[in-house]
Amino acid sequence: MMAITGGLILTMNGPAIEDGTILIRQGKIEAVGKLAVPEGYRRLEAKGRVITPGLIDAHTHLGVYAESLDWAGEDGNEASQPITPAMDVLDAIYPDDVGLADALGGGVTTVMVAPGSANPIGGQCVVIKTKKQPTVEKMVVRRYAGLKIAFGENPRRVYGEQKKMPYTRMATAALIRETFVKAQEYLAKKGDKDHKTDLGLEAVGRVLRGEMPLRAHAHRADDIVTALRIAREFGVEIILEHATEGHLIPEVLAENGAKAVIGPNLTTRSKMELKERSFTTPAVLAAHGVPFALMSDHPVLPCAFLPVYAGLAARFGLAAEQALRAITIDAAELLGVADRVGSLEAGKDADIVIWTGHPLLLGSRPETVIIDGAAGSVAPDQTVCWQ
Repeated sequence: MMAITGGLILTMNGPAIEDGTILIRQGKIEAVGKLAVPEGYRRLEAKGRVITPGLIDAHTHLGVYAESLDWAGEDGNEASQPITPAMDVLDAIYPDDVGLADALGGGVTTVMVAPGSANPIGGQCVVIKTKKQPTVEKMVVRRYAGLKIAFGENPRRVYGEQKKMPYTRMATAALIRETFVKAQEYLAKKGDKDHKTDLGLEAVGRVLRGEMPLRAHAHRADDIVTALRIAREFGVEIILEHATEGHLIPEVLAENGAKAVIGPNLTTRSKMELKERSFTTPAVLAAHGVPFALMSDHPVLPCAFLPVYAGLAARFGLAAEQALRAITIDAAELLGVADRVGSLEAGKDADIVIWTGHPLLLGSRPETVIIDGAAGSVAPDQTVCWQ
């Protein structure tokens, strides 16, 4: 049992609490507020510090593009064929990826891990915690967090070079539609005695039954609109990943009830579909009431510096509180894990970060990271030493 006392608590579900207390028992938050510390609780003094929930990166490739392993650590794209919904990113995550340890040291305790974007349908995503466990299953927060699909340049480039579909945007959309129609027919025949299991169509079936959303890689405005069109046709939930040109069509996003995970913005315009990349996208979407979170897209940008990317969104017009929400509770909502993480309230996992200052300030750093109630001190190089 532990009590964190004396800090400024940013709960993300209500007003900040000055000189507050958080009680932790059996890996969960027991209570938050102006509280007396019961007997038997170990005190962790946080006077002069800022306390937040563990941060959440809503789109990464941590563990499937493991750092420093070169080609041996690249397991994100099964680019031998364009339609691979049966792929499960959990089977490719390397728990020893140094990127996961760096993320934890940066105060990021929960991440969504997705397959890459080579394929029109690339596979299934998962939400995990960043603290290493004996098996990756013990890191899982949400087993099936979405089915990754991709539009635009990436599938065209990968398969155009192989001289096979999809060579055009038309073909990308057609392949996705064909697969969803096959899945509808597959589900309709599931009671037949000669029915044969198809793992890929089972995965698409999870989307059709509303058990997980589509997670659509789309940068350009026309690709975003195509993704929304297909989601409407099949009546499924969709979350736009990247949404680089979302600021050009915010009314369209709002009219369609779209949700987005924005980023990575701290990059060069390294390909044509990034030419309209803007740091103002989060502020524009916020002004139009479009729900969103922020991403690192690790290893495109290091996950460990997620609050820096949120701080840049604040510099370019997004309210600071909403920028912090975009990497805490709003990210948790978009990932379907807000019942466990994203805010400091009773009953949730005790994933907590104690900062030297406000996390959106460049000079602030994590001092203590707590995950599932276990506390670790953070060294200047962001190494976490468990107490």
